[in-house]
Amino acid sequence: GVAASAKIAERDLRNMEKYRSTIVEVGHEKGVDPALIAGIISRESHAGTVLQNGWGDHGNAFGLMQVDKRYHNAVGSWDSKEHIAQGAEILKGMFDEMQKQHPTWTKEQQLKGEISAYNAGPRNVQTYEGMDIGTTHNDYANDVV
Repeated sequence: GVAASAKIAERDLRNMEKYRSTIVEVGHEKGVDPALIAGIISRESHAGTVLQNGWGDHGNAFGLMQVDKRYHNAVGSWDSKEHIAQGAEILKGMFDEMQKQHPTWTKEQQLKGEISAYNAGPRNVQTYEGMDIGTTHNDYANDVV
């Protein structure tokens, strides 16, 4: 629930401190809120603490941001600026996709759709109410924000 998510996020925040300056730098360079990047990293890899040699999701996803090798070529080392920049670019692309797919949604709704699409793909985001259905644990966007 919410309390468990808050406790996990608090632990992840301590582990993420070493990536803070890189996250902020990439966020400014790519035009993506650093807090959003940090939220994705927390949800995807718990700041790298659950990865095996940089890999997660049964060897399908790479790095702090868990870039899926089935859809993208991994860039940089698992905790590098290059990797975080790649994840931020993918995230930004999902926002652009949400603006095209759902032009009548508010920016906040599109942002939440972007987060859901980062996890499950833009085709999964059909309605605002149902966007998390099909994401990891069916609560991905809600958990990140």
